[in-house]
Amino acid sequence: MLQWEAIRMCGIAGYLLFDQAACPETLRAMCNCIRHRGPDDEGFHLDGGCAIGMRRLSVIDLATGHQPLSNEDGSVWIVFNGEIYNYLELRRELTAAGHRFATQSDTETVVHLYEQEGVNGLCKLRGMFALAIWDAHNRKLLLARDRFGEKPLYYAALPHGLFFASELSALRVAGVPQDVDREALRLYFQFSYIPDPYSIFRTVRKLPAASWIQYDESGRATQGRYWTLSRPAEHPVAGMTETEARVRLRRAFDEAVSAQMAADVPLGAFLSGGIDSSSVVAAMALQSSRPVKTFSIGFEEAAYNELDYARQVAEKYRTEHHEILVKSDSVALVTRLVKHFGEPFADSSAIPTYVVSEFAARHVKVVLSGDGGDELFGGYTSFQAVERFRFMDRVPQPVRRALATVAGGLPYSAYGKNFLRMISRPTALERYFENNYSPYFLRSRLLQPEWITPADGAYLTRVFGDSMLPDGADILTQAMYFETAANLTGNMLVKVDRMSMANSLEVRCPFLDSRLATLAASIPHSWKIRGRQGKRIFLEAVGDRLPPKLLARRKMGFGLPLATWLRGSLRSLLWESLTSGRFLDRGFVDEGILRQLLEEHQAQRRDNTGTLWALLMLDMWFRDLEQPA
Repeated sequence: MLQWEAIRMCGIAGYLLFDQAACPETLRAMCNCIRHRGPDDEGFHLDGGCAIGMRRLSVIDLATGHQPLSNEDGSVWIVFNGEIYNYLELRRELTAAGHRFATQSDTETVVHLYEQEGVNGLCKLRGMFALAIWDAHNRKLLLARDRFGEKPLYYAALPHGLFFASELSALRVAGVPQDVDREALRLYFQFSYIPDPYSIFRTVRKLPAASWIQYDESGRATQGRYWTLSRPAEHPVAGMTETEARVRLRRAFDEAVSAQMAADVPLGAFLSGGIDSSSVVAAMALQSSRPVKTFSIGFEEAAYNELDYARQVAEKYRTEHHEILVKSDSVALVTRLVKHFGEPFADSSAIPTYVVSEFAARHVKVVLSGDGGDELFGGYTSFQAVERFRFMDRVPQPVRRALATVAGGLPYSAYGKNFLRMISRPTALERYFENNYSPYFLRSRLLQPEWITPADGAYLTRVFGDSMLPDGADILTQAMYFETAANLTGNMLVKVDRMSMANSLEVRCPFLDSRLATLAASIPHSWKIRGRQGKRIFLEAVGDRLPPKLLARRKMGFGLPLATWLRGSLRSLLWESLTSGRFLDRGFVDEGILRQLLEEHQAQRRDNTGTLWALLMLDMWFRDLEQPA
């Protein structure tokens, strides 16, 4: 019987020069930058102008797991980061077609699949991955990324060659220009992260999820998508009842969890005390002969502490439970986190994600998480708010324009300004973005004009492309699609990957199994969201496994008491950074408005946490960038 022998966690890097031979020193320097992603091993392959390399985290210690890895005759070489959960099924098909395997790894399966079907084989891969394949016969380099973008892949197409890496730092040491992309920075001011395919550097792009790009030695490129996220259903699919949907959902969820539990190393789960992670732990426990190792994080501040709920799940399933309490002095790690993202990134939940990853990595090498459940099953309160605010669509456009004028004339801190601004938006989509991301009225006051993105939906559609549905789609459909296709990939999964990989820990997300996600998309909104309850059908499918108190609680995000920390342990860093001449001279903000935001927050007159944190992270990123490589 075949053992599970996947090269699970690593970082990849390399390049293809169009007119000269590759340099091994450059490749080695690139891979050294991502050593934390794979501290146990390294490997390189050079062929003419092509150089591909990897850093490996040994999930099992088998000699046949070394990368780069090739096919029988050495005409196809691969470096691979991630997991293929259906590799045994694919291996059987490929063996029947005449392919000979030298190892038992999922990585070699991908090599032979490419040899058999080329880029068309990508659609058969079920898993999370970023890969680079050197086709020596055709002298082409292929880059590809998984369906949801769980694994990162940056690339820079320069006049003399193509460079790629799992993280931006590796491109920096390869000499890729570091000119800041002004459009990307404008998007950061609105979203607090830089969405795909943009990166903070003008010459660097992120390969979009479910996409591939291929270059030959002359610099000619072809690219495409091998999968598209299904549009969320607005109405029941013909022939499927709610009862049938619940049965299928329970089965698909358990199967996804089972597929991602395969490992020959210690495996566990993040357990937040929320519905998604608790459901994952329950499914793991019901399918495991050993106690599941669970890891939870709490805070001294009671409003952010979910440990009691996590304990209920741990006790119910007799898990090997581990807890850690984060204190306010943990913010000392903030400067460390900036380096791991490589570009401005302001999701503050990166802090607890880093802490719980570091904690879990002392005990296991792989954990399962509940990421993706809110996006696929309507768990976010913002989705429920879409339903509550539908009455605004009936307000005539002339009235909306009048309200916009009134809102614009009110002081920034005036009570009710946000509500008037929301009503005044000409479309429901613009209202959604105004309510859930940095609002235009704030950006128009705080930022200098050149850094303000337009408030209209046409701009958002142009920027996000395939992550946006046509205007004719229902607003809830548009919102759910955007959060899954764009925000999940560009924000949530970036946070999880960088913070776990900073600690050499692998995180798997069963909710993002492609089969489960496709099923979720076929379930209509009315079965997912009712009133103020999201994930209704998911709870009906698996909720009997969870403690009753967990089902009755209100939703909490994976947050932290950052507002309090910015008034206390982080106050000096915040004020010294944002009022410094170094930051103000960059010309991003109006100094008077910025000082007003700082003073309001300190006096607790207004919670400006999101805006201030985003600016602080930006300043710290620039400071890191300006340090010698």
